[in-house]
Amino acid sequence: MAYEGGCYCGSVRYVAEGDPLMQAECLCRECQYISGGGPNFFLALPVDGFRYTKGTPKSFTRTDIPNPVTRDFCPDCGTHLVTRTPALPAAILKIGTLDDPKQYGGPQFAIYGVDRQPFQCVQEGLAVFERLPQ
Repeated sequence: MAYEGGCYCGSVRYVAEGDPLMQAECLCRECQYISGGGPNFFLALPVDGFRYTKGTPKSFTRTDIPNPVTRDFCPDCGTHLVTRTPALPAAILKIGTLDDPKQYGGPQFAIYGVDRQPFQCVQEGLAVFERLPQ
């Protein structure tokens, strides 16, 4: 399947192709910063099927924690587009950046429930893992 998307202002665009490796929502503290406090809905797709088609994002990687992820943002409007992690060879797309968010269909499970805030609602019946599923 092909997914196309980009940032809020249109300066950065991407295309991603392949079958999702993971389709979930993340409740971790880092994603709470990025999302404004809510869960972060995402698709993890094969990294070799991902490419930017317009513009160049700015990347950020923390240096104060072990095994940090790298987050790509639009340098103009600040939209968080993609996350890359050393633990998984994938492009982790933020659902809000898809041209057609309906392609997502919804999460299959939630991760990092250990950081879940009391105000965060998780769909009834959705499996919540304390960290990552094994």
